[in-house]
Amino acid sequence: MQANEGEAFFNLIDNNRVRLEDFFAGTVSKTRTLDDTLVYCKEIETRIKSKTYFPYMIIDINTNAFVGLVDVKNIDWNVPKAELGYFIDSKYSGKNITSKAVGIVIDYLTEIYKFRKLLCRVGSKNTGSIRVALNNNFDLEGTIRNDYRTTKGDIVDLNYYGRVFI
Repeated sequence: MQANEGEAFFNLIDNNRVRLEDFFAGTVSKTRTLDDTLVYCKEIETRIKSKTYFPYMIIDINTNAFVGLVDVKNIDWNVPKAELGYFIDSKYSGKNITSKAVGIVIDYLTEIYKFRKLLCRVGSKNTGSIRVALNNNFDLEGTIRNDYRTTKGDIVDLNYYGRVFI
C-alpha cells in the first residue's frame, strides 16, 4: 500500500471512528494515528500475501476517494469459506453502494477463489448491515445471543448470515 493510500485509509477510519469502533474494533485500534495506520497497512500486505485476509476498497468513481471497505477474513481454505465485513463512510450511507460493492466482491471471490460459503456476522440491531447481507442473498442462519463484546463493554447478539455457492 502506498503512503497516500495509507493516509486515505487513516482518514476514512478517523472520520468514521465513533460508528466503527464497536464492530471494527481491531481496525480502529490499529489506526489511531497515521503512523500506526502505515504500520497496520504493512501487516495487511503480509496477510494478503499469505492469503489470510483480502481487503477491497470502495472508491467513489467521481472523486476517486476511498469511501469504504469490504474485507474478507477468517478464511478457511479447507472448505473453502470466509467471513465478509464491510462499512462505508457515513456520507455515502443509505445509497446502496455497500450492497453493490459486496456483490462485486462476492462474484470475484467465487469466480477466482472458488469459495463455497461466505458468511457475515452482524449486530442484531445494525439494520444497515443486515440490509446489505439480505440484498446479497444471504440467509439468516441464526442469532447467537450474547456473542460479542463491543469496545464500550456491551455484550450484544450477533446475527449470522450465510450464503452457499456450488
